[in-house]
Amino acid sequence: MKKINLSLDSLGPVFEKIEKISKVQRILIYSGSFLLLIGSFVYLSYLPKFQKIGELNTDYENRLQQLATAKKNAAQLTRFRNEMKKAEKEYRIVMKALPDKQEIPTLLSSISQAGQAVGLEFLEFKPRKEITKDFYAEIPVSIVVSGRYHDVGLFFDRVANLPRIVNIKGIKMAPQKGSDKLSTTCTAVTYKFIEAAPVKKKRKKTKKK
Repeated sequence: MKKINLSLDSLGPVFEKIEKISKVQRILIYSGSFLLLIGSFVYLSYLPKFQKIGELNTDYENRLQQLATAKKNAAQLTRFRNEMKKAEKEYRIVMKALPDKQEIPTLLSSISQAGQAVGLEFLEFKPRKEITKDFYAEIPVSIVVSGRYHDVGLFFDRVANLPRIVNIKGIKMAPQKGSDKLSTTCTAVTYKFIEAAPVKKKRKKTKKK
């Protein structure tokens, strides 16, 4: 390859051309060169940082969304727990109002005594077959009483105020001939809590040697 020899004499024509350029053109050339240097510096130095900042901003926004979702889920979990506590509390209250198997005879006796206390005459007091539901059983009792309208109302009021749940359904009243009394037919429905049967553990069979 041939070596290129540069000397001041050979650069003379170049300087002469530069001297002939107007002042405005020189300013434009200097400005363009300066802007080119600045642009190169920004591109090489700051552009990668701007890209990194953009990535960090995107990551920050994603984390904010994740945090908002986590807070929402936490709020829903807290609400669900509160609802569960409320449901458990209501369940205990209802369970207290449901007699167990051993209390049924006493409850039926209380219903009968409530009628006798207000002067009613029981013509029929007959427990019927239990109706099994999910965790409780309905115990219907067919009742026929003889008494005045006011006394029947007092009887129903006393039954409603018993510590255990008793609903009166199917009320029918008919006047008795030659008397100011009524023959009242109804069904008293009480409820019994059914305890879950204990799970029997299977015994492991021992292998005979």
